Amino acid sequence: MGNLYRFLKGKVEGSSSSDKSSGRKGKVGGASSGGKQGMADALAEMTKRSAYFQQIEEDVKNHAGTIKEVKAAIISFETSDMNELLKFHKYVESHLEKLTDETQVLSRFEDFPGKKLEALRMASALYAKLDTIANTLQNWPVGLPLGQVLDKAESYFNKIKVEMDALERTKDEELKRFKAQKINFDFGILIRIKELMVDVSSNCMELALKERREAKAEENEELKADAKKKGSIKMLWSAFQFAFRVYTFAGGQDERADNLTRELAKEIETGN
Repeated sequence: MGNLYRFLKGKVEGSSSSDKSSGRKGKVGGASSGGKQGMADALAEMTKRSAYFQQIEEDVKNHAGTIKEVKAAIISFETSDMNELLKFHKYVESHLEKLTDETQVLSRFEDFPGKKLEALRMASALYAKLDTIANTLQNWPVGLPLGQVLDKAESYFNKIKVEMDALERTKDEELKRFKAQKINFDFGILIRIKELMVDVSSNCMELALKERREAKAEENEELKADAKKKGSIKMLWSAFQFAFRVYTFAGGQDERADNLTRELAKEIETGN
């Protein structure tokens, strides 16, 4: 700060009188050149002494041992086990999150594997997201009223279908990128998600058929039964349409879903 003050003082107070006494442009130009260098030196000193950069230097000094360990671990890391990937990512972040400015600090360590760190983060985030989708579908709450269940299932399906379709288009490119960093990403989870989506659809079909059977059981109450039968047929058709969309998305269906769609189609056909 002292250097900057003296430079500015000379610039404002000294250069004016000097310029007037000399009356020569050459000296003005010389003062300008020296002034720029003086300003640069002063700013460099301020930067060096700032609390922020002092903290970065402290991080480099205090975390050097840990960063070198993390660096070596990242370089040697190789896996096809996604649970191991998530665990290792958590280990890396537990150390790097302590740094004031990760980019600034890591740049002080020669040949730090920045690209592999980026790939590690991308792969972990992608798998965590897909795993969350799979767990959501696996624990999908299915129960009456069927209309609400179908609405929620279709809404979630519409959301993940866009994401899954986009991922299918870039899957090969992502796989190649991860593999270049010794991360063998398991895209088999996409198949699992499709299978779980078929299960959700099958559960909806079962509920629709259950509602249909209940409507048939009330045939003795003609007016009430007629209204309920029409409503149940409408739900059957909604469930069938949803099942067809899921079938197209998944590229097929299992035996359970196949039997349910056949039964559903028969009920719709005979009920009209």
